Amino acid sequence: MAKRFMWVAVLATVAAVLIAVLSQLRQKHEEAETAVQNIDDQLDALDPATRAAVVAEVASQEVDRARGRQS
Repeated sequence: MAKRFMWVAVLATVAAVLIAVLSQLRQKHEEAETAVQNIDDQLDALDPATRAAVVAEVASQEVDRARGRQS
């Protein structure tokens, strides 16, 4: 009987931890979606020439960063 109770307690603990982790993941995902939407809104507010310059600069930085990791 004690073994059965211990297994139930372990499973309940694992379930509680899993629920907490899933909740945190959902929250992080929502925060990321909000950040992306804010960036999109800011880019949409720019005039076309400035927007193109910003996108080109960000792309250039990402290329440099990617090359730095490969070396």
